[in-house]
Amino acid sequence: MSSNLDISVFGRYTYLATEAFWGAIAFWLCRRAGALRRAAATILVLYPFAYSWDRYTLSVGVFDIPLRTGVEVAGIPIEEHLFMIVVPSLVIGFHENLHGSGTEGASEGELRE
Repeated sequence: MSSNLDISVFGRYTYLATEAFWGAIAFWLCRRAGALRRAAATILVLYPFAYSWDRYTLSVGVFDIPLRTGVEVAGIPIEEHLFMIVVPSLVIGFHENLHGSGTEGASEGELRE
């Protein structure tokens, strides 16, 4: 007997609701670790590459997103823009909470080397 969780009850807002949920967790993790600025800087660097990759994969039909709002910005669904922010934020949030900034116990001179 299979019991898959059906989140399609959100209809066209399913993807958006999912991104909001995981985005809130990512924000909390980054804030807890004091990594909001690091996450923002990383996202700014990664975003153009992620956007290009996403736009290409959508244009050639690699995947389809049926449970989305239908709102597009710069040629891709708004949910995909959020995805490109949420995923790196989650990775950074988890990493920083597990390992810290990597500077514990290091002197200022050791950090510059």
